Amino acid sequence: MSQVSMTVRMDSGLKSSFDSLCSQFGMSANTAMNIFAKAVVQRGRIPFEIKGDKAAIAEENEGLKAFRAIRAMAEAGAFPEMTLDEINDEISAARRER
Repeated sequence: MSQVSMTVRMDSGLKSSFDSLCSQFGMSANTAMNIFAKAVVQRGRIPFEIKGDKAAIAEENEGLKAFRAIRAMAEAGAFPEMTLDEINDEISAARRER
């Protein structure tokens, strides 16, 4: 399989620390990135847990719930079909109200 190049931007201090650790492991940073990419592809996910701010996640989940509810309503026919012209008219009216 042919090889391709990939550029990754990171803080210079992080790169220095990463290079140093990879060297201690007996590998290059390039090898470490290849190991990471292979693990992601094989597992179909990031091979470690990523966490965020619980409040932000809860807020995002509420937004996602609202989106899914509206989508379900639309799929069930709860909203009238609109032509592209009608949609554009609605958008223009909303912009005029601002």
